[in-house]
Amino acid sequence: MGYNWQWYQIPKYIYRYTDNGFQFGELMFGLWTTITLSFSAFALAVILGLLLALLRLSGLFIGTKVAVCFLEFVRNIPLLVLVYLFYYVLGPVFKYDRYTASILCLAVYHSALISEILRAGINAVAQGQWEAAKSIGMSKAQMYRYIILPQSIRFMLPPMTGEVIHMVKSSAIVSVIAVAELTTLGQNIISDTYMAFEIWFTIAVIYMIVIMILSIGASQVERRYTVTN
Repeated sequence: MGYNWQWYQIPKYIYRYTDNGFQFGELMFGLWTTITLSFSAFALAVILGLLLALLRLSGLFIGTKVAVCFLEFVRNIPLLVLVYLFYYVLGPVFKYDRYTASILCLAVYHSALISEILRAGINAVAQGQWEAAKSIGMSKAQMYRYIILPQSIRFMLPPMTGEVIHMVKSSAIVSVIAVAELTTLGQNIISDTYMAFEIWFTIAVIYMIVIMILSIGASQVERRYTVTN
């Protein structure tokens, strides 16, 4: 193809040594934004997902219908369209920036997936546990807090750890609204240097390393939780 490979330039976008000592490169700053964005969105998604799951399990007609309508709405809209909706439509109305729009969008999208994981985990708890909690006079809130949710964690852990990995990977889509995460900074470097192959391969490797670390960490958590319980 006659392409002029410039791999020797890649290290400076990861780290460099200057008169001030060691400094991270642009791609590392982008990676940090990706990680903070992903975990902030995931924390919010868990809260929203738990609320949705409890609404569906509440037995209340309105609560169940609201949860189902929300789930159907979110699951049937492409994530890219949802990003545009949160930034270009809702952003000017509620006056928030592109970073906030990214967190809200990812949180809402993944909350629909997480709510199903939480609901399945709660339903997996043996019926006898519910009956035992009722027999000693626990309220519904106490049942969930002290009996049901602690026991359901072992059912939720495997799919939830997978959802963390999914969140990190899907965070790349916010580059379409120019959030300064890993993919966006990679695109900026390419526009300045025309090193498309080198930068995209490097970004792919960085994502792969992060996902592998998360996968190994998730496996350790699952194994430890299983042993102690």
